[in-house]
Amino acid sequence: MKKGMGQLLLAGILIILSVVIYAVHYYWFDRDPRFISDWFFGSLAFLPISILGVTIIFERLLAAREKERVIKKINMVIGAFFGEVGTRLLAMLRPHQKLSLEIIPFLIVKSSWGKKDFQLAVKNVRGYNYGIEAEKLKLSELKDLLVSSRNFLLRLLENQNLLEHETFTDLLWAVFHISDELEHRENLNKLSQPDLFHISGDIQRAYALLVVEWLSYMEHLKNNYPYLFSLAIRTNPFDPEAKVEVK
Repeated sequence: MKKGMGQLLLAGILIILSVVIYAVHYYWFDRDPRFISDWFFGSLAFLPISILGVTIIFERLLAAREKERVIKKINMVIGAFFGEVGTRLLAMLRPHQKLSLEIIPFLIVKSSWGKKDFQLAVKNVRGYNYGIEAEKLKLSELKDLLVSSRNFLLRLLENQNLLEHETFTDLLWAVFHISDELEHRENLNKLSQPDLFHISGDIQRAYALLVVEWLSYMEHLKNNYPYLFSLAIRTNPFDPEAKVEVK
């Protein structure tokens, strides 16, 4: 109610102000009613074009602002994922992956990296075969981590903002699939070679997506949260020389 009264008051003030301006123009200048009427109708004719231009500009500004808001929320969700599951998953699988000398530099993020460095890193690691073999993993520990995080991951999938981020959604589904595969097996210590090969493929798929999202998340931290980025560099699971203590 108060908001409506305020809008009516504002409209009244603007109309009165317009009348005053026309009156001042009339009495202080030429006192020509025809000129005033021509000016009025000329301005009125241009009004739809003005409204169209202002509307387009405001829509673009609002769309850009909304997109920025959604991206910020998505990055918060991704940050929660890495804080709860992602970083632990990287640390658990990192010792069992095979990295070539060519790929390592793209995983050791530096504080000096810029946008082009992160883009180049993502380009080179995307689709990389990390050679993870299920028989070398402690599958029971992996199962415990994923099963205990199931409710948390489900809540992430319920977030409507993730519709704007397909790659992260693909990662969540890939992680869920590993959890389901491991949970449905009665004895993880007695799996056949074909079964181990199948699980290895599932883990490889999820891990490849995880690394790409991790790099994107690191870029987000660098651009928005330097203090968190500093800690992430000092705990980088891919850097054998990384030390959490500041030197």
